[in-house]
Amino acid sequence: MNFQMLMFAMGLVLVLEGIGPLLFPLQWKKYLAEFSMQNKNTLRRLGGCLVSAGIVLLIIFA
Repeated sequence: MNFQMLMFAMGLVLVLEGIGPLLFPLQWKKYLAEFSMQNKNTLRRLGGCLVSAGIVLLIIFA
């Protein structure tokens, strides 16, 4: 994987992450408030699932 592909992937992540707050700022704010009230174990599990899914995708498509 070269630097250009890495920057493309990071740019794509930023675009996808920015769509929610750009198009639906009030709903996004409510979502973040609700999300921040979750207990730390739930957030850890979610983070672990996201990291695992990302690793699997990297292995498949790398």
